[in-house]
Amino acid sequence: MSPHEREVAVYVHGLWLNGGESLLLRRRLERGFGLTVHAFHYPSVSCCVADIVERLQAFVAGIRARRMHFIGHSLGGIVVHRFLERFPDQPPGRVVFLGTPCVRCRAAQSASRFPLISRMIGRAVAEELLCDRERRWDLDRELGIIAGTQPLGLGRFFAHFEEPSDGTVAVSETRLPGATDHITLPVSHMGMLLAPRVAHETGYFLEHGYFSLHGGRVRPQERRRAVS
Repeated sequence: MSPHEREVAVYVHGLWLNGGESLLLRRRLERGFGLTVHAFHYPSVSCCVADIVERLQAFVAGIRARRMHFIGHSLGGIVVHRFLERFPDQPPGRVVFLGTPCVRCRAAQSASRFPLISRMIGRAVAEELLCDRERRWDLDRELGIIAGTQPLGLGRFFAHFEEPSDGTVAVSETRLPGATDHITLPVSHMGMLLAPRVAHETGYFLEHGYFSLHGGRVRPQERRRAVS
């Protein structure tokens, strides 16, 4: 297959990470689904979202692909959303969010009350996650969301979740009106990047437009209305 015919995915990491944490996920997607996966790195503390989006556009401009998918972990999902709003003219493909706080992040809101932690959270989180957002997925790409239900993470020390969470983000915080599909798996916020089932469901959605847990019983357009 020539370079311009490749099917690729771009992985966008979350706060305090650099993309290297996605190595197992990327390898499983490459081996299991034939995807070429590129990890995009950005300064998650010092950069504002507008700058990150510009960097991502420069990054993907250097990738020749027939189809281009996007995978965003945590804050990375917000970056992908803002990127596709700003630069929608990309090769066709699908999007998967992994533990992304789509509407708010109670853990970040609570942690930001401490001055030292507030500075460590950085500009992008301050812009996007410290107040409730009425976001909606109106983009012309199918979006699948995976939320974790194993409450292991630093976030639980700041937010007392009274609902299922991955230890950093509550399941309800991952729901985004307009998304195509949404599932929960027994994984933590960081553990989801190491879990074989998360990799399988991510690749399956990118390939089919729905998660394998649903077995294709509902067509994506019908599910989109159901989760809106």
